[in-house]
Amino acid sequence: MNKDFVHRFLPNSAPETKRRMLEVVGVSDVEEIYREIPENCRFRGALNIPQEPVSEFEVARYLKKALSKNVATDQMISFLGAGCWNHYVPAVCDNINTRNEFVTAYSGSEYVDVGRQQSLFETASMLGELLDMDVVGAPVYDGASACGDAMVMAYRASGRKQALVPATIGEDKLDAIRLYSSGWFEIVQVAANASGQMDLDDLRAKISPDTAAVLIENPSYLGFIEEQGQQIADIAHEGGALFIVSVDPVSLGVLTPPGQYGADIAVLDAQPLGMHQNCGGGQVGFIACQDRPEIINLMPCWLYTAARTVVEGELAYSWHALYDRMFYVIRDEAQSFTGTSAALWGITAGIYLSLLGSYGLEKVGRTILCNLHYAKAALNNIPGVSTNKFSAAPFKEFVADFNGTGKTVAQINAALREKGIIGGKDLSREFPDFGQAALYCVTEVHTKGDLDALAAALVEVLK
Repeated sequence: MNKDFVHRFLPNSAPETKRRMLEVVGVSDVEEIYREIPENCRFRGALNIPQEPVSEFEVARYLKKALSKNVATDQMISFLGAGCWNHYVPAVCDNINTRNEFVTAYSGSEYVDVGRQQSLFETASMLGELLDMDVVGAPVYDGASACGDAMVMAYRASGRKQALVPATIGEDKLDAIRLYSSGWFEIVQVAANASGQMDLDDLRAKISPDTAAVLIENPSYLGFIEEQGQQIADIAHEGGALFIVSVDPVSLGVLTPPGQYGADIAVLDAQPLGMHQNCGGGQVGFIACQDRPEIINLMPCWLYTAARTVVEGELAYSWHALYDRMFYVIRDEAQSFTGTSAALWGITAGIYLSLLGSYGLEKVGRTILCNLHYAKAALNNIPGVSTNKFSAAPFKEFVADFNGTGKTVAQINAALREKGIIGGKDLSREFPDFGQAALYCVTEVHTKGDLDALAAALVEVLK
């Protein structure tokens, strides 16, 4: 396509407009702006797209054809999880979150609010009850970014330059935390014991006067439940560090909330709460903390609040609680930056929680546990397969060990796909010490027939 092509929907594509923009920036060519991008990350070839404009209908047809090559997790029996899980999404979640008053007012100030502020206040209130935490912030991008923000909060609260995380943490979340910590504080991993849980002796050996925070996942990335929460909290607090817990909100229907075993800050990814699995979307995180001003003032997100009005019995909702700490006010002196985030998904999480209630969440949790233990038993009966990698009790996910089968996880998963099944995530690169192992996710959407089909398919594949 011609470099000077002017697009009818892109006003800044006009050559004169681009020239004036470059003058303001102080460069002669846009390539000067791109120089900081490593050469191996740049694409220098020509895109395989029509050189001349085509009709909207042609574009739509081309994209549909290209996307049809993908197979979604709702088209097969899927056991993928590892950060984006296959849960049932009640129809009411999609029905309400696509209403115009939410879709068009997902962000912005009170002048465009038609229920958004109250909806997010109610979501935060329900999550506070679920987590047993006093303060819950506005939605952030996802659970990994919430972890990164929580680590930065701990660093700013103490000035200490070390944070401890479990050795079993997933690489995506660990990469996000390292990105947030870059240049500020060091991330040190704490070893796991035979059960998979954090090794308390190693924790005691690594915590120091320079430790700002100790993070655990409950359940862990590999599925097992961390039963030593209070002990870890005590060790962290004795060392003057904050205790941060990353939780799966669905697990809190059957597990103790982090606020009851010493968490100073709790974070979560709310994708299980009414959001479909999507590639590159459908994630939303939350940060919660105890009612301690020195921590609350470091939260990087908005805080929704309610106040009485002059009308008896009426409440007004706003996101301006402790507004002076936000970069919208103090700009470069702010603790962090925020902006348009995942507010629409935050509303969706509130819809899901209000629909299920405490009894519904407990029922979902119990169903997951029953399905998971049935799946583990079925796979343990297959020669060469073991699901007993860790002795700690699991929730929703477990590690399947295929080292005794003589086949790689990649080979097994390829064969399963031919039978209409998406197997667990291959862990052989992420945790090479495990050898050929996969992380299987089992939720309330899996029927007995699905689990029997998996076991039968594996028997055939491993012959």
